[in-house]
Amino acid sequence: MNPAYTDSLNELIDRFATLPGIGHKTAERLAFHILKTDPESAMALANAIQSVKTNTRQCKLCFSICEGDLCTVCSDPKRDHATICVVEQANDLISLEKTGMCKWVYHVLGGHIAPLDGIEPSDLTIDDLVRRVRAGGIGEVIMATNPNMEGDGTALYICSLLRPLGVKITRLARGLPSGSSIEFATGNILADAILGRSKIE
Repeated sequence: MNPAYTDSLNELIDRFATLPGIGHKTAERLAFHILKTDPESAMALANAIQSVKTNTRQCKLCFSICEGDLCTVCSDPKRDHATICVVEQANDLISLEKTGMCKWVYHVLGGHIAPLDGIEPSDLTIDDLVRRVRAGGIGEVIMATNPNMEGDGTALYICSLLRPLGVKITRLARGLPSGSSIEFATGNILADAILGRSKIE
């Protein structure tokens, strides 16, 4: 709290500083940018934040983000609805979509299993995934969890639930560096991982 600033400016700086990757100095720069910009632009930003919080929800089928009952991917009849790609977060889905190679549908887990952090399988959408597969019509499930210990552990747990259902289970190829995150991988790396995916035995 800087006594030279107004209360509202201090609050705006504090709010910006809570955002991922935003330190106090950057928060100050953003706050002063908002202060100096014209009222219409500032309010447009405020309205966009309010709109995304009011209108954005989870897709009822895959748990990605949407503004209706189903996301644009799940409601697309041109998609391969017999192939489900399992990702940890909606950000991973967006990264894979940017490659332009994905014709399947998705299932967003909402994270990974991490008992030490208090995240159990029941905290994720794993049961919903199993229900989707059990309902029939699914030929392949692609495990696209992050290539790190938590992601691999989550994938193995899900595989143990899906194997008895007789569905083909594959994993993105290890063009993805171990310990990395799908969200930050380049398009070329993701394309290689998609094309080289292998069956999980």
